[in-house]
Amino acid sequence: MAHTFEELVAKHRAAGAAHEKVLELRDAYGPPAGQQPGGAQSQTYETALRAWRDLARDELTAVNEYARDQGRSRAEVEAEVERAAAWPEDT
Repeated sequence: MAHTFEELVAKHRAAGAAHEKVLELRDAYGPPAGQQPGGAQSQTYETALRAWRDLARDELTAVNEYARDQGRSRAEVEAEVERAAAWPEDT
């Protein structure tokens, strides 16, 4: 599937937001090892963690495909995406 640069930026922002949610939950609930297994807090944290991992994996796959299609290095594309995601364009 062909991806646009704008899609890569959106994926990066979504993964970043999901990571922030994981960190917020960790701060609110404490470290995962200290939580009751199977408790509501544990399930909420695990759900957020899985969502972040899925989004990050999707972003990495898209960046790899985009870089390959553009004949560029993944590192170069990742850096460009990170810069674009950090400073959103005024629309």
